[in-house]
Amino acid sequence: MAHPKRKTSKTRRDKRRTHIKAVVPTIATCSNCGATHLYHRVCPECGHYKGQLAVEKEAKA
Repeated sequence: MAHPKRKTSKTRRDKRRTHIKAVVPTIATCSNCGATHLYHRVCPECGHYKGQLAVEKEAKA
């Protein structure tokens, strides 16, 4: 196995880890019903995507 010759400094270690972070999901508003949903996904409330019906939703009893 590889064995480090020198201790990696905190600065060097942290520079390598700068891109490792939690990302806040981008939320869009449905143009049909106004509900919020994730970008590039069908609206879970009404089933519309980009103003067109993509998935038929059953009526609640």
